[in-house]
This record gives sequence, C-alpha cells and structure tokens, in this order.
Amino acid sequence: MMAIENQIKDDLEIQARLKLFSVIEPGSISCSVELKRYGAVELVERIIHGPYEKLGRESEGYRQLLRDTSIEKLWEEIEIAEARFITPNSKHWPISLNDLSNPPIGLIIKGANLPAQSISIVGTRKPTLYGARVASEFASGFADRNWAVISGGAYGIDTHAHRGCLAAEGSTFAVLASGVSVNYPAGNNKLFSELQENGALISEVMPSVGARAERFLTRNRLIAALSKATIVIEAAFRSGSLRTARDAAEIMRPVMAVPGPITSPTSDGCHRLIGERLAEIVTSVPDALELILPISGQKTGTLSGDDT
Repeated sequence: MMAIENQIKDDLEIQARLKLFSVIEPGSISCSVELKRYGAVELVERIIHGPYEKLGRESEGYRQLLRDTSIEKLWEEIEIAEARFITPNSKHWPISLNDLSNPPIGLIIKGANLPAQSISIVGTRKPTLYGARVASEFASGFADRNWAVISGGAYGIDTHAHRGCLAAEGSTFAVLASGVSVNYPAGNNKLFSELQENGALISEVMPSVGARAERFLTRNRLIAALSKATIVIEAAFRSGSLRTARDAAEIMRPVMAVPGPITSPTSDGCHRLIGERLAEIVTSVPDALELILPISGQKTGTLSGDDT
C-alpha cells in the first residue's frame, strides 16, 4: 500500500493537478478548458513562466501561489486529514463528473469510494416537520434498496436525508463547501463522524479550507453529477436547491420534486420546478425509481462497478 501511495505522489501529472487544485477556485470553466488542452503539467508551467492570462484576472495571483506552493506540504495536509486526493485518472474517479462543462480538478475524499448507484436529495435548511419526515423516509427507502444517498451536509433537508440513510444502515455522502477537516456546519460534527463510517465527506478544496458563500453554489453541480437523479424536498422560490436541480437538468439527469401544501412557502420552489416542467412529481421511492431506472438501465437493489 505504501508503495502505491508513493507512486501516486511521484506522478508528475497528479502533483501538478494537486497544485492547481490548491490554488484555483472550484468551478472554473476556463481552467477546465485549459486543462483539457494542455494537461496539468504543461498548464502549471505556462502559468508559472507566463505571461499567461487565459485564466482571467486571477492569473497573476495563481502564478505567485503556484511558485510558493510546496507539494510536500499539500500531501502532508491531506494525510493529517486522513483523506485522499483523486483525479480523473484515478481508478475510483466518478466518471459521471466528466459530464460537467467544468468538472473538478480533483477531489478530496475522506471515507469510502463513491458507489455507482446513488440518488441526491436536497432542499431547504429550514424544513417543516412534513419536509423533514419525507426526506428521512425517502433516504431510508433508497438505502433499503441499496442506493447511496448524496446531499450537502447542511442543516435541514440535507441532514434529515443523511440521517434517514444512516438509520437504514445505508451509505451516504456529503459534498461540502469547505474542506473535509472543517466540518461545516459545526452542529453536524457528530453526523459527519457517523457518515464517514458508511460513506464519505467529499470536497473540492484542501482539507483545512473554510466555507465561502459562492462554494455552496459551485458544489451543487457535483451533487447533481454524482447521482443518477436529484430529488428536491421543500425549497423556497429562490433556493440553492433549485440550482442543484438545474445543474442536474443541464447534464440530462432526471429531476424530481415532492409537492407540498400550496400555502407553504417552503414548497414554492418545488412547485416552481414542476410548473416549469423541470421536475417530475414524485410521492414515494417507487415513484422515483420508475422514472430513474428506465433511463439508467439498472435494476433496483444492484450496484455496478467495483466501487462499493
């Protein structure tokens, strides 16, 4: 195992990816374009030895950061976090991320490898009792059928989805807007600890990096891409969960929404998705599976691939 780890660390492309990962803000479309064009090693060289302005106004700042970055310290930070860094060339890279126009440079994962069959469940941070119960029941229902549950680790629907899955002894994964060592929000520390035993924390930034408002939106595309479909359970008319739904629709993933009372503001976003025909109405796990399985071509209760 140590020999494999050392081989990974000595790989120049992985080293270059890790350097870029540590300095470039997640979600950069220009970086995705340049990475595809040159590869990580050449891109780092072009930035460092500039002038190179194709990454926008931040290019000069990236140049200095890359010059000052110690690859040894980056690996040390990942090891201290008891996490690992994976790239598109890694054996356990989720190939579904490649459907994005701006796939991540890499991922930090603390816990298990991502499964091939998963559902994302998202929604408001301030759910009603109805929304909390539905999120928990949907998550446990999917877990009973050997589907992993992906969400964002936030308060509200995310938390109830993670906990519902854990209660059913399923695997659940939290895509964070912070590093895997930060555990944001702090009130979910216990949840994050439990989650790692049957799933993982996933992040697009280094382990000790704090959350920033814009990262909640950029990480939503990962939640959408990592799963076979997205289910929205309670969301306000303007909500980050709607961004996740739209991200899913853009890469041709099924989007579903659970309806609520027409008088409930917390369901306005779900009704909006349904009204705009961006989401199908679902009221149960069997409902959802009827929509997902014909598209994914998979059977209930099975996992494909070697990542479990």
